[in-house]
Amino acid sequence: MGCFSCFDSRVEEKSNPQKVGADRPEVHPSAPSNISRLPSGVDRLKSRNNVSLRRESSGSKEGPYGQIAAQTFTFRELAAATSNFSPDCFLGEGGFGHVYRGRLQGSGQVVAVKQLDRNGLQGNREFLVEVLMLSLLHHPNLVNLIGYCADGDQRLLVYEFMPLGSLEDHLHDLPPDREALDWNTRMKIAAGAARGLEFLHDKANPPVIYRDFKSSNILLGEGFQPKLSDFGLAKLGPTGDKSHVSTRVMGTYGYCAPEYAMTGQLTVKSDVYSFGVVFLELITGRKAIDSTAPQGQQNLVTWARPLFNDRRKFASLADPRLEGHYPMRGLYQALAVASMCIQEQAAARPLIGDVVTALSYLANHAYDPGAVNGQSNKHANGRVLKNEEGGGSGRSRWDLEGSEKGESPRDTPRILNRDLDRERAVAEAKMWVEKRRQSAQGSFDGNSNGSGQ
Repeated sequence: MGCFSCFDSRVEEKSNPQKVGADRPEVHPSAPSNISRLPSGVDRLKSRNNVSLRRESSGSKEGPYGQIAAQTFTFRELAAATSNFSPDCFLGEGGFGHVYRGRLQGSGQVVAVKQLDRNGLQGNREFLVEVLMLSLLHHPNLVNLIGYCADGDQRLLVYEFMPLGSLEDHLHDLPPDREALDWNTRMKIAAGAARGLEFLHDKANPPVIYRDFKSSNILLGEGFQPKLSDFGLAKLGPTGDKSHVSTRVMGTYGYCAPEYAMTGQLTVKSDVYSFGVVFLELITGRKAIDSTAPQGQQNLVTWARPLFNDRRKFASLADPRLEGHYPMRGLYQALAVASMCIQEQAAARPLIGDVVTALSYLANHAYDPGAVNGQSNKHANGRVLKNEEGGGSGRSRWDLEGSEKGESPRDTPRILNRDLDRERAVAEAKMWVEKRRQSAQGSFDGNSNGSGQ
């Protein structure tokens, strides 16, 4: 599935960077000279991409002001690294071009080289966005940009090599000799990908909206460490009193949030919806869009939503390739998170920081199929009182108990609101909770106390 443009509107709101405090040093990215000469309104784009970051203690190669210097390569150097872009080095292709495995001469470092299609969907603007974003944003769950090439009309990006390929490679159309991902690995990948989104939404200032979150853009390193890649469609989020950014609708069919597809109004909640679709892919093993599936099952979200309302059908949502090797309570909790992320109304979706908190709990409580008498299924209970891996917004507590009481993900707003931290000091979180309660009253048949309508 490639990227698409649904509307022809050219409306784009300018994002003016907010004033930042001492702990958030302002960064003014400056593109190297061979990029700064690119056409297509690059000067305007650079002016909108003043980004301030909180420093992450991730051992990054940060230079002054938190910038990460990307190397410049000549086309000849990258041709030599990939044996002249030999078919033997070919890794795959997407809507933006071909990807090759290469080895840099001199250092011997193994890299992935993306050669952008000169007639493809990613033009000079998207190329510059990706170079700027990945030069400024560094996190263990974001792919590392090593350098780029802008010789003549050639546009190439050089990334760290991710040996296990993409999440899509491990979920769909598996060859007979490849085992399906187990439950614990799936939860680990989901939690790591959510932390990458959390960094973009909560640590960057202004926030960065990824806009193309999908399984093929989640790359996997050693130990199935997930990293987000392909930032060509990323946008700076709204600042000040603005609630959204208006832009052309770009993304991938099946992952695009409904309100964004219909109006072009982009928010961080648009990414949360896309995350929910990918999380459903991890749970079910199904594609977001599968034209070969029977009628009524081709769209993953449309197929799954009715099943959320009947606890007896939960097992039918689990990937058959798991062969029942998953905790029933964990499956319930995962479905609860997924159902909240793919709500039709953006205001009803959780913030990604709260998703991180919930998924860190699931990832930290590993399923043990050898547990005596199925204790891992029956007694893997408990509540998330804090994020055990240091992620999450810390703004709320997610009560993940209750799967033995006959509740379904349809009841999720009532469950998640049951044990909220009443003493939290973050005003933004309080406003979010109130919006979620109001939305729950109109969307979940009066399951919350006091809905009564």
